[in-house]
Amino acid sequence: MNIVVQVRLMPTPEVASALECTLRTANDAANWLSGLAYERGETSRRALQGLAYVDLKTRGLSAQPALHVLRKVADAYTALRANIRNGNLGKPGSKRRGRAEGRPISFRADAAQPYDDRCLSWQVDERTVSIWTTAGRLQGVRFACSEQARNLLAERRRGESDLVYRDGMWFLIATCEVPEAELYEPVDFLGVDLGIVNIATTSDGKIHAGRGLNRYRKRQLVLRAKLQKKGTKSAKRVLKRQRRKEQRKATEVNHIISKRIVTEAERTGRGIGMEDLAGIRTRVRLRKPQRVTLHSWAFAQLGRFVEYKARRAGVPVLFVDPAYTSRICAECAYTDKLNRVSRGRFVCRSCGFVDHADRNGSRNIRARAWRLWRSGAESHAPAPVQGAGWRGLPNSQLGSTSKPGPSEPGS
Repeated sequence: MNIVVQVRLMPTPEVASALECTLRTANDAANWLSGLAYERGETSRRALQGLAYVDLKTRGLSAQPALHVLRKVADAYTALRANIRNGNLGKPGSKRRGRAEGRPISFRADAAQPYDDRCLSWQVDERTVSIWTTAGRLQGVRFACSEQARNLLAERRRGESDLVYRDGMWFLIATCEVPEAELYEPVDFLGVDLGIVNIATTSDGKIHAGRGLNRYRKRQLVLRAKLQKKGTKSAKRVLKRQRRKEQRKATEVNHIISKRIVTEAERTGRGIGMEDLAGIRTRVRLRKPQRVTLHSWAFAQLGRFVEYKARRAGVPVLFVDPAYTSRICAECAYTDKLNRVSRGRFVCRSCGFVDHADRNGSRNIRARAWRLWRSGAESHAPAPVQGAGWRGLPNSQLGSTSKPGPSEPGS
């Protein structure tokens, strides 16, 4: 399986200037090529290479970077066609789809640029890289990362890396190929109920509360509102500095929770059963104040983290239908809406069973996952189906490049 490792470059001002010029030159060339491809109706790699390879080299790119620009543009149009085909950009005739189809794809001036081993070489022990720029080959550019990331780079790095400029910092994002453990036969399943107040509740009764994260999000929301209302230059500088801070916090929390869930399942020889919440944001109807909370809920990311960690550990993972799991009694299977007395309390109207509502739901998820496994269902973790619901969505965006697979924090 592939995961990505992010390291932070520590360039001197001269090196940073050369890297900035390189990204600008590559993305200017990509925008020019995108317009040409849109005008000619030719978007395949082979057609673009025959059409514009020589012209790209005259724009300041050497052979390999020119080929990477060709592929970046071709891949962006392939992704656009896939999004249109899957209905992600709306129905035919909608404004959003019309905007996407009615103009060439554009790339930001600082959009990521891919590098292969001909343009980028790693000296992992010295923690330096040698990288191609429009100003020539730069040697001894230092990078910083964790010891875990360094070991992965030294032993498992494969394929291309991306040069990324984000929030005034330079990063290299490398793909590493790590082995998957052999899938074992589980003795039972660990059910996991997902929520907003309690991010994850297991059938063992372990509650991973979201109180701290939700309070942090609320503080950040109030702070952003105050700064946006103030509107001064200093307020805008603070807003810029706060960018993605909340997202990074949520990612850290999901990494911690997913690791604990997978570790517990592996320790006890069980599989993991989780809710398949694909499309929940379009199904539920909420008041306006609640919509921010729902759309900040990173359940998909938590599911992806559990999946890839489970694949590395050989833990089976099944995603089950979450319908009525909050209303069914885990003891007698009696189903009634009134069983859910409050958000956190479950009282069965038939047998009188009392439990925490999330734990009762997680027990129902465990039972469904166990029945599915015994009926012959295959784990989603060792062989995930790409493109099937939120579990298989690629983590790519038009105008930038990305690597498949989850990320390991490396800086």
